[in-house]
Amino acid sequence: MKKILKITGISLLIIVILLLVAPFIFQNQIKDMVRNFINNSVNANVEFADVSLSFISSFPQANVTVDDLKITNLEPFKDETLGSVKSLSFDMSVKELFKNADEGPIVINSIYINEALVNLKVNKFGDANFDIAKETENTNTSTDKSEGFTLSIEDYAITKSALTYLDEGSNTRLHVTELDHSGSGIFSESVSELNTKSEANVTLSLDSTEYLSNNRIKLDALIDLDLENSKYTFKENKGLINDLPLEFSGYVQLIEDGQDIDITFENPGSTFKDFLAVIPKTYSNNISDVETSGNFKVNGKIKGLVTEKTIPTLDINIASNNASFKYPELPKRVENISINAAIKNTTGNVDDTFVDLKTLNFKIDEDEFKSSAVIKNLTKNMLVSANIDGVLNLANITKAYPITLENELSGIIKAKLNTSFDMNAIESNAYDRIKNNGNISVNNFVFSSADIVNPLNITEANVSFKPSIITLENFKATTGKTDLNATGTINNLLGFLLSDKKLKGDFNVVSNNFLISDFMVEGGSDKPVNQSAEPNDALKIPAFLDCTITADAKTVVYDNLTLTNVKGKLLIKDETANLQNVTSNLLGGNLNMTGLINTKTKTPTFEMDLGMSNFDISQSFRDLDMLQNLAPIANVLQGKLNSAITLNGTLGDDFTPLMSSISGGALAELLTTKVEPKNAALFDALTSKLSFIDFDKLDLKDLKTAIKFENSRVSISPFNLNYKDIGITVGGNHGFDKSMDYNVVFNVPAKYLGSEVNRLVGKINDNDVNKISIPVTANLTGSFTSPKVQTDLTSGVKNLTTQLIEIEKQKLLNNGKDKIKDLLGINSSNQTASDSTQTQTSSPVINVIKDIFPNGNNSSTPTDSTKNPTNVVKDVLGGLFGKKNKKKDTVN
Repeated sequence: MKKILKITGISLLIIVILLLVAPFIFQNQIKDMVRNFINNSVNANVEFADVSLSFISSFPQANVTVDDLKITNLEPFKDETLGSVKSLSFDMSVKELFKNADEGPIVINSIYINEALVNLKVNKFGDANFDIAKETENTNTSTDKSEGFTLSIEDYAITKSALTYLDEGSNTRLHVTELDHSGSGIFSESVSELNTKSEANVTLSLDSTEYLSNNRIKLDALIDLDLENSKYTFKENKGLINDLPLEFSGYVQLIEDGQDIDITFENPGSTFKDFLAVIPKTYSNNISDVETSGNFKVNGKIKGLVTEKTIPTLDINIASNNASFKYPELPKRVENISINAAIKNTTGNVDDTFVDLKTLNFKIDEDEFKSSAVIKNLTKNMLVSANIDGVLNLANITKAYPITLENELSGIIKAKLNTSFDMNAIESNAYDRIKNNGNISVNNFVFSSADIVNPLNITEANVSFKPSIITLENFKATTGKTDLNATGTINNLLGFLLSDKKLKGDFNVVSNNFLISDFMVEGGSDKPVNQSAEPNDALKIPAFLDCTITADAKTVVYDNLTLTNVKGKLLIKDETANLQNVTSNLLGGNLNMTGLINTKTKTPTFEMDLGMSNFDISQSFRDLDMLQNLAPIANVLQGKLNSAITLNGTLGDDFTPLMSSISGGALAELLTTKVEPKNAALFDALTSKLSFIDFDKLDLKDLKTAIKFENSRVSISPFNLNYKDIGITVGGNHGFDKSMDYNVVFNVPAKYLGSEVNRLVGKINDNDVNKISIPVTANLTGSFTSPKVQTDLTSGVKNLTTQLIEIEKQKLLNNGKDKIKDLLGINSSNQTASDSTQTQTSSPVINVIKDIFPNGNNSSTPTDSTKNPTNVVKDVLGGLFGKKNKKKDTVN
C-alpha cells in the first residue's frame, strides 16, 4: 500500500511539475503561432507585450493570454490607433493548440477581453479603419464542405471597455463607456442561439443632434443566429434605458447593400413613473418613492432598408394624459401633464424625418404652461414651427423637481409666442423668413452667482416679437446700489440662442446711479494702479456681443472718482469696446473720452484720447493716479487745468492701465494757477538754493507745455514762465518711480546780485546796463520726495563779465570816434581838445575799465584782486545760491 501511495505521489508531483514547466517549453511556439496568425489575418500594425501559456489557472484547459495588445492602422488612417486591449485570454483544450484547419473547428471554451478601447471610424470618402482583414484567394478547395479553420465558443466576456464610432459622412457619433458584455453560445453551427447580457453608458448624436446623452442602457437578450443568412432575430429580451423598461421583437439581417431591419418595441408598463425613469438619475434622483398618477406609453416600429440612400421608416410615439408626480421631500406637485409626441418617417428618405410635438403641457401651483412644435428636414435646413403660451414661476422649479441649480433663480416669466423659421435663415440673417409674433415678460427676476458681486434684480422686463424685429420695450433692474433702465432692439436673438451667431442690437441705457464696484468681483485685483505685472487671466469682453449702447447716467462712481452727467456711445464688437464722444463732469470740469479697449489678445490693450477742460488741479492730481505719475509736482498747484492726452498701453486684471506699458503725449494749459509749495520737498530744496525767489508768488497763469511719455519716463519740452522780471526756462524728464532729471535756467537781472555788483554796474553810465541779466542753471536730480539741487555759477559769471566788457568796449569805441571828430573839426561843439582829454581822463568809465583790465597802461597803479569784476560777480552769485565767499576763488 505504501508503495502504491508513493508511486501515486511521485506521479502527481511529476504532473504538477510538467504543468508548471510546460508553458515555458511551449511559450516561444505559442508566441510564433499568435504572431503568424495575426500577420496572416490583418492589414495593420499589431503589437503586444507578451503571450503567456498556463495550465494551472484554467485546468484542465490551457489558457493563452496576450498582454497589452495594440492595433495601429495603415493608410489612409496611418498611425491612428484602431484598438488596444489590456489583456486578451482564451481557454481551450490543450490539443486544440496543435490542430490544423482540416481537423475541424478549434474549440475555444472562453474568451475574455479586459479594458479594451476601440475606435471605429468611417471617413468622408467611405473608407473604414476597421476594414483590415486580408482577402483570401479563391481556390478549388472552396467547394469543400469542410468548415476549415473556425471557432466554437462556449462563453465570452468583455469588461471595463469603451467604444467610439464616428461616421464623418453622416455626422454620426456613438460613444460607449463602462461597457460590460457577456454571452454564451456555439458559433460553429449554421443556426444557434446567443444569450447575452450587456450594460453600458451610451451617447448617440446624429447630425449634431444628441438623442442619447450618457444614458445607462441595459439589455438581456436571447438572439437566434442564422449565420448562413446573416440574420439575427430577437427572442426573449428585456432592455432598460436608464430605468425605463423596453421590450424588443423583430430581426436585423445583413444584405449586400446594407441591412434589413424590422423591429418593434414598447414599454411593458404604462405608469408615468416610466417617463421619470428615462431621465438620468443625476437629474431625477431616486424615483422609487415618487408619487405619480396618469399613464405613459412608448411604442415604435422601425422597418425598412438601411443603405447609402435610404433609412427604415419610423413610427415612434410617446404619449401621456393627465399625469402628475410629486417627490416626497419637495412641497410642490407637477400636474395636468400632457405629452403627445411622435417621430416619423413614411418614405425612407432621411430628409423626410420629422418630430411632431403636438402637446407638452404641465401645471405647477396655479401656473400653467402649454407648448407645441413641429421640426422637419432634420438633416439639412431644419424647419421649425413652435408655439408657447404660459406662466412659469422660476422659484417653483426646485420646489417641484429635485434639480440642483448652480445659481439661485426666482421670478415669474410669462410668454405668449409663436415662431416659424428655417436654420439657414437664422445663420444668414434672412429676417424675411423668420416669423415671430408675441411677447415675453419677466417680473421680479432675481439671479445670483459667484461670478457677480451682487444679485441682479430685474423688477420688470418686456420683449415683444414681430416678424422683422425683436424690441426690448423696457428693462428695469438693480444690482447693489446701481439702477438700470434700458430699451432697444435685438436683431438676431434666435441666431444667438440656436446657433453660434452673435447677439446684435441697439440699446439705450439710463441710470441715476452706476457703481463700477457693483460689477467687479470682490477680491479680484489687489495690485495698485501702477502695477507692473501682467495678469494671468484678464477680463474679457464677450465675443458674442455685437451691439451699440447709448448711455446716459447721472452719476457714475469708479473707485474714488465720481462722474456726473455721463453721456456717450459704446460700440461692442469682436471683443472690442469702442467709446465714441463720451462726456461727463469730473473734478470741477468737463471730460471728453474717445478710444477703444481690445480684449481679443491675451493681454487687453487700450487706446484713448482724453480732453479735460477746467479741471481742478489739486483735486485732479490727488485723485487721478495716472496724472500723479505724469506730473507729481502738480499736487502743490491750485487753479484750473485744460489738457489733451493721447495714450495707449495694456490693462491689468482690474481693467486699469499697467503704468509700465503706457505711452503717448499730452498738451497742458494752466489757468488761474497759484502755487502752494508748503510741505513739498522739491520747493524746500529750491528755496534753500535760490534766495531771491518766493515760490508762493510764482505766477503760472496761461502756462502751456507739451509732454511725452513712454518706457515709464515722462519727458517735458522746455517751457518758459516768469517770476517778476526773472525769466525761467524748465525742461527735463522724470520716471513713474518718482526719479527726476530737470534743468531750470533762471535769467537773473543784475539788480538782484547784491550791492557790489550794483556799484560795479553803476560805474558804467549806459542805459544798456539796466538790461543786464545772467543765466543761472539749477539741476534737479534724485526724486520728488528726496530731491538734490545743484546750481551752476560758471556760466552766470562768464555771461555777466562778457556783457560788462562788451558795454564798455562799445562806449570806448564811441568815445574814440568822438575824439577823431574833434581833431578834424567835425564836432560842432566849442569844446577844446584839452577839455575833451580832461573829460576822458576823469570819466568813471576809465576807472571801471582799469578795474576790469588790471594789467592795462597804468601798470604802476596797484590793483586789488578782490575788486576784479569776475570775482565780484562770482562772490555775489555764490551768496545768492547759498555759498560762502571764498577769497581764493578766481577765474582765469
